[in-house]
Amino acid sequence: MHYSKEEISVIDEARVFGDLPISISNKNKLEDLNDEAIPNHIKDAVQHDELEHREFIDTEFWKELPVFKNVSREEFYDFKFQNKFTVRNIAKLEEYTEGLIDPSFIENVKRGMEKAPMNLSLSPYILSLINWEDPYNDPLRIQFVPIDSGFKPDHPKLSLDSLGEQQDSPVDGLVHRYFDKVLFLPLDVCSVYCRFCTRSYAIGGNTDSVDKKRFKNAPDKWKKAFAYIASRPEIEDVVISGGDAYMLAPSRLRMIGEVLLDIPHVRRMRFASKGPAVMPMKILTDNAWTEALIDIVKSGRERGKEVVLHTHFNSANEITDITRKAMLHLFQNGVTVRNQSVLIKGVNDTIDSMIHLVRKLSYMNVQPYYVYQHDMVTGTEDMRTSVRQTVELEKSVRGVTAGFNTPLFVTDAPGGGGKRDVHSFDYYDKVTGISIYRSPSVDDSKLYIYFDPIDTLPIEGQKLWEDESVHDDLIQNAINNSGFTSLTLYYKCMYWIMSYLAPTF
Repeated sequence: MHYSKEEISVIDEARVFGDLPISISNKNKLEDLNDEAIPNHIKDAVQHDELEHREFIDTEFWKELPVFKNVSREEFYDFKFQNKFTVRNIAKLEEYTEGLIDPSFIENVKRGMEKAPMNLSLSPYILSLINWEDPYNDPLRIQFVPIDSGFKPDHPKLSLDSLGEQQDSPVDGLVHRYFDKVLFLPLDVCSVYCRFCTRSYAIGGNTDSVDKKRFKNAPDKWKKAFAYIASRPEIEDVVISGGDAYMLAPSRLRMIGEVLLDIPHVRRMRFASKGPAVMPMKILTDNAWTEALIDIVKSGRERGKEVVLHTHFNSANEITDITRKAMLHLFQNGVTVRNQSVLIKGVNDTIDSMIHLVRKLSYMNVQPYYVYQHDMVTGTEDMRTSVRQTVELEKSVRGVTAGFNTPLFVTDAPGGGGKRDVHSFDYYDKVTGISIYRSPSVDDSKLYIYFDPIDTLPIEGQKLWEDESVHDDLIQNAINNSGFTSLTLYYKCMYWIMSYLAPTF
């Protein structure tokens, strides 16, 4: 349908997402308001930057990289191109950024990779969105490309499996922590590898610093997990993660959905994927995968069961117009999308950056669901923030938009306590950075502790952590002050697990 210039001027602001015009009949209803006197405003005039979340990059931004200067829009927005040209080693990163960055940066990356718990994997989409004029401070580079100069010494209480997932694993690839929910891990690969991955003990290939436990992408290996779920009538909720559900072949995605929907007591399923943030064009060009997801959602709805997609945007810099179109396609086909961010220093830890992300996601009908306090994962100390900062950030975010589009800021209690509202600690010492949490619904006999990064503490606190002989005293003092001295500290129950993992790691 075509509209005259006059018609477009009337309806332009009433478009849905900017490319779905409302009907002419609705336009006429809006014209009825032309003679209506505008009531007195009780709010200050809105500034342009306050509506910046409605703007989406639609330029051929990838052509700023010489290696992609002749790549057409159609080619770049094909998921096959994205897969084919994904950067999986430093040599390829050096080739693709040649002439854009100082060679010393690549040397910095090479040294960083020797320490990093995750391998390098970077889609052309994300690679092209990094500001290569200032890569050190770019929020996308920070997430995916390690640099030696950015590393900080690990807090003495960090570990690879900081959430203690393996202690709650009845069979390989399945975690049963909450009463009615399980986490199913059918594969150990992703479309990109995040430096801060909470599952760096298993995801991606081995690195110089980590020999990994693997989750096999094979249906025969999944049967025990399915049998366990079917045998436990209390399980109503299944999260399918990994790895990344984006990397499942359409037939396997469909098979997982169909098997789980056939289990009578399974009522809710969540497919988890970083993919929409790092390769959104797959949703529009990998028709078989997207149709499989949509069919599972529809089949679930017909059976009175909920199937949704959980994704992982951390920065508004990850979002362009192709993202908006991909999310619109899912929305129009009845797929609910929720977002889970990780709070990362230099990425989204300011009030402005987090509010902008929340508003942009909401505008695309992606519900901001969680913002996680960064897990205490080895090799990521430069990315973590303090509980104090997170609590203040949450106060500033809450109230800027509707409650259902306001994320919960949570700490995934180290050692298996599950999600706790970040401000729900039973005790928090801002000097030592020790916060004490309880999780009665998971285990009412245990305490769980989160430790702030040492460099975020006042000088007094930093000096205390320099003396290893007082570490246990710091922890015991925090427990005493919490008033829960009768409960068991989680990590005392973890010694056997770490002993088991020691030969692997």
